[in-house]
Amino acid sequence: MTRALVLLSAFAVAAVLRAGEPAKAPTLPPVPTVIESAGPAEMVSTATESTFTFRDKVIVTGNNLKLTCDLLVVVARRTGDPKATLGKQENFKSLVATGNVRLVQGDREATCGRAEVLPGEDKVILRENPRVRRLDGSYEATGPEMELLRGEQRAVIRGGSRFVLPPIKDLGPGKKKDDGKKASPAAEPAPKVELPK
Repeated sequence: MTRALVLLSAFAVAAVLRAGEPAKAPTLPPVPTVIESAGPAEMVSTATESTFTFRDKVIVTGNNLKLTCDLLVVVARRTGDPKATLGKQENFKSLVATGNVRLVQGDREATCGRAEVLPGEDKVILRENPRVRRLDGSYEATGPEMELLRGEQRAVIRGGSRFVLPPIKDLGPGKKKDDGKKASPAAEPAPKVELPK
């Protein structure tokens, strides 16, 4: 099995793929992002950008992130000598994952047929049967297309949607009024919809 291993700019990939993550107290420095594939990998460069293509059982690991897919195309802006084969990779223009896409960050997971990460626009677009859920099963959202907007704590689901949320307490007649005790975890609000970039 041939494995293509590429270390990409830790800062750029971390910024791209951590959308929606709330600001926290001191954070650890970003770790390098590693992309591996069972099939061939290719890089094509111009004077201003490099396009990396990875095929077959692609695995991306990085800061609080794991992404798997069948095909991954990453476009990175570059600087330095335009005649250099590699150049200096600055930041990402786009990251497009297709085929059996699974993105996991912390306790959240997104699956779909195609995921487009657009860091310059601070958004992730999930297409082809997207599903976003918490791994504990307390929340799930599906729809034909989802647009996740970084920093806005907002998701737009186009073409119809379905949400599965925690149970609401029974408010029907004959039920006793809450005696002031803390609500059970099942009655707490659902987590945010937004995923990482």
